[in-house]
Amino acid sequence: MKKNVLWIAALSLACVTVAHAGKAERDFYTAEVEPALKTATTTLKQSCGCDVKVNVKQDSFQTVDHLRQVRYSAGTIIDNAPRYCNDAPSKAAVCKLKTLEYARTGTTAFKFAAGKGVITLDESSYPSWDMLAAELDK
Repeated sequence: MKKNVLWIAALSLACVTVAHAGKAERDFYTAEVEPALKTATTTLKQSCGCDVKVNVKQDSFQTVDHLRQVRYSAGTIIDNAPRYCNDAPSKAAVCKLKTLEYARTGTTAFKFAAGKGVITLDESSYPSWDMLAAELDK
């Protein structure tokens, strides 16, 4: 009896997890996240002169709320890159970034090494432009 209760509880938890990564999330990603990321990469190209490849570890984002953080983070780039890239040293700092990866880890941070930037997100926040710029300016 005890094994059956544990099995039912585990199966219920698995169904809840699978239910989060469904059509609503795919639709939101296509309608909201992809266009925001495309605009962010276009903004970096036009404002700073650099091509940045973006990768989203989609399996780490299980709900629309999680994906919304990616969209907000892309908005930070869109809003701030034109203002920031107003001189050659700033453009050079940003253009060290070759690849930008998004992942949900439960911790908000931006790490940069060897041309790769990794933005990690938690439940309710995303790295500010100042966090990105501080790492890229090192």
